[in-house]
Amino acid sequence: MKFSLSVLSVLFSASVIAQPTLVERFQKIGNVQQAQQFVDANPDIKPAILRLTHGKDSTLIDKRLLRQKQGDIFSVGYVTYKVVEAKESVAYRASYIFLDGSSLTNSEIDSLKKLIVQKASAPGASWEQLSDQYTMDGNKTKGDTDWFFGELMFPKEVQDAVAAHKKGDIFFVDVSERNWHYIIKKTYDDQVQKDIVVLRANGR
Repeated sequence: MKFSLSVLSVLFSASVIAQPTLVERFQKIGNVQQAQQFVDANPDIKPAILRLTHGKDSTLIDKRLLRQKQGDIFSVGYVTYKVVEAKESVAYRASYIFLDGSSLTNSEIDSLKKLIVQKASAPGASWEQLSDQYTMDGNKTKGDTDWFFGELMFPKEVQDAVAAHKKGDIFFVDVSERNWHYIIKKTYDDQVQKDIVVLRANGR
């Protein structure tokens, strides 16, 4: 009887030891659907799915989570977290003046560029007025691009140039294949947007 009890005890201990840790279980979860299945199947450890946005969610743990990369797992106390999904993008904003190379000669464009930058650099100059005065695309919104991601609104050359400059810079962008010419002033610092989906549960 003692022998059989000791065997059972060893077998029970082995089965307990063989149980995967919560971190090991989290490592097998690769997407939001699998995270939801985990939540549904393990109510005893109080799992939950969190959706956090940079700049909107600001508790200490939210800020720590938003610094993590997709796939990262870490524990705080007796709670474990996994970043199941992370999407990051950068938005840019500037003001521009558009010059149409199909209507102007290269020398006229060069002269206008110099004149506009000279006026823009004068004390008390209003970029907004200069844009409404000189832009050739009919845009009377003071040249404001609003926040933009990617090249949906503007050619890639414009986005790359805006991304490469800092707030307050005035610079030229030529889109040669379309004969388009831009004079641009970067008006805002870049705005980083990050959204993450996190799986959380009690245990380690």
